[in-house]
Amino acid sequence: MSYIHPLPASPSFTGKGLSGYTFGPLKQQDCEIYYIEVEKGHDVFMISRRITRTYYVLSGVGQFIIDGQNYPVEEGVLVEVPPQIEYCYSGKMTLIAISRPRWFKDNDTFTKWNPDVFGHDAAFGPRPNPWLTKIVRARVFGKRPVNGYLRLNQKVWNSLPSFVTSLRPVRLYGNILHKIARMQGVRAQALATLFLRNRPQLELIRRLLPQVVRGGSLKVAVLGCSTGAEVYSVALTIRAARPDIKLRLNAVDISREAVEVAREGTYSPQKSRLSGTHVCETMTAIEIETLFDKDGDVLRVKPWIKEGICWRVGDAGEPEMLGVLGRQDIVLANNFLCHMEPAEAENCLRNIGRLVTPGGNLFVSGVDLDVRAAVARELGWEPLQELFEEIHYGDPYLGKYWPSQYAGLEPLDKNRRDWRIRYAAAFRLAGNESLVNMECQEEFACDTWGGV
Repeated sequence: MSYIHPLPASPSFTGKGLSGYTFGPLKQQDCEIYYIEVEKGHDVFMISRRITRTYYVLSGVGQFIIDGQNYPVEEGVLVEVPPQIEYCYSGKMTLIAISRPRWFKDNDTFTKWNPDVFGHDAAFGPRPNPWLTKIVRARVFGKRPVNGYLRLNQKVWNSLPSFVTSLRPVRLYGNILHKIARMQGVRAQALATLFLRNRPQLELIRRLLPQVVRGGSLKVAVLGCSTGAEVYSVALTIRAARPDIKLRLNAVDISREAVEVAREGTYSPQKSRLSGTHVCETMTAIEIETLFDKDGDVLRVKPWIKEGICWRVGDAGEPEMLGVLGRQDIVLANNFLCHMEPAEAENCLRNIGRLVTPGGNLFVSGVDLDVRAAVARELGWEPLQELFEEIHYGDPYLGKYWPSQYAGLEPLDKNRRDWRIRYAAAFRLAGNESLVNMECQEEFACDTWGGV
């Protein structure tokens, strides 16, 4: 029997303003204990169904907002929050939290975003058709019937030939399934990643390189970089094609632990503990030999590929990101916006667009297409036509999720009037007056753990 419970090696949960670790499993079945590192605060206000939570402040200062009242807290303070009371907390603190009973699914009702985390009063209204959302999320004997319905439809869909799924009635049914999946899907941060994940996208980046003068510099930012596979794939593409270019590559992710793994550049050919994926599964033996030095069963990214990459912990949705990074010639924002609610993803994507220098290029995939199309249309982004369809279908994994998972990739439909902007994943940004008149940071220090 174990009497000692150390912290796990990786966070049990993360948010925009905190990360937490769960002790255990404990023998005491009606109790759960957490160690929480609060950088900004809990991202949402919430009401517990029947769990009482007790927080002890180990260090730092902050505030709890409980039932509309503000309570300043500091080291040594104990806070108890009973069920049925709205609360949230903000600050920079280290907490021990106790839940009685243990946390269970659907215990918490989220009511609004925490402006101390998001930097503004972000919209947190009910989703469209709230009555339909309630039906979709209804439970029978603790389970959602809609989940079984979606799984069954996914199996049937995957068994159909492409000429059948492309038929208009079948396609319309697929759109309905995807809307249901988006209603009931729980959106959460994911660190799954792969090397050379979207090859046509990398090829288009390579084709843009002749625009850079010989010996010139190129500023590239990879947002939501996870454990580094996309960053090193981009670095390899650029440096192999144009070794004369002075590449300044910023890699940013909200997860400190993911950035640590990425910065080290050491991988296993087996399934990654942090991302849960075989990061090299789409690579050939020659590509693995080109990118890595082998050390037994360990793969290490070669030094000439790692050189000059600046790793940062940060939030792509924060307005301060422009001041931290400066404007970039190429920005990649792939496969993380889909894990946000649409309103948050729209705000984040607008902020990302501010990072692109006028005339620069933005690559954004793995996002709700309604969100991307709306922002691109509103801000006048020019869709790039080169390798248009190849890039849309370039990530084979996203296609497998359609139509029964919220992150699934909608098949390209040229019968839509807006298809050129809806399905574009690469854009040229003309810029706006606020960016054109803003002095560009030509030099900046690379703080490996620079927060935003």
